Amino acid sequence: MEERVKTVTELQRELADREAIRDCLYHYARGIDRCDEEMLRSAYWPDAIDEHLAFKGSREELIAWTMPLLRAMHQTMHLIGNVLIHLDGARADVESYFYGFHRLPGADGLPRDTIGSGRYLDRFERRDDEWRIAERIVVTDWFREYPDSADWEQGPFGMKIHPGGRFPDDLSYSFLALR
Repeated sequence: MEERVKTVTELQRELADREAIRDCLYHYARGIDRCDEEMLRSAYWPDAIDEHLAFKGSREELIAWTMPLLRAMHQTMHLIGNVLIHLDGARADVESYFYGFHRLPGADGLPRDTIGSGRYLDRFERRDDEWRIAERIVVTDWFREYPDSADWEQGPFGMKIHPGGRFPDDLSYSFLALR
């Protein structure tokens, strides 16, 4: 079957579904980066399966596996881009590119940075008018590990910053209504 770009009429008809899927992907990224278990949980159906690096299991097993790893890191940021969505009724096949930035303690106790990039291969399902991930496989296309990190105490150009944090201490939880 020849792949083709959707027509404007097709995209208009699918627009709400596509936006709901993108919103779910962004909730996933925020849940991971803020270590917000409830937000992360909201991106997956209860019976979802995730194959994530060395892990494969259920939504609850993913949360139990990933939260201690993430909380041991100083900071993370996941960016989602290039989202391709193929809708088929109440199912959608979705490929999303990601960058993951991780600041973590090194063996010597000093912070170091790791950057990874790849794709989330997701099967989404719409149930009761809501889209969530039913199955995910993470594909790593490249990564880079650095032996050090910037001195974040100084801030960029020596300016005072609002450092990012985890749930519930991150400034976004008191300043924005995103939950």
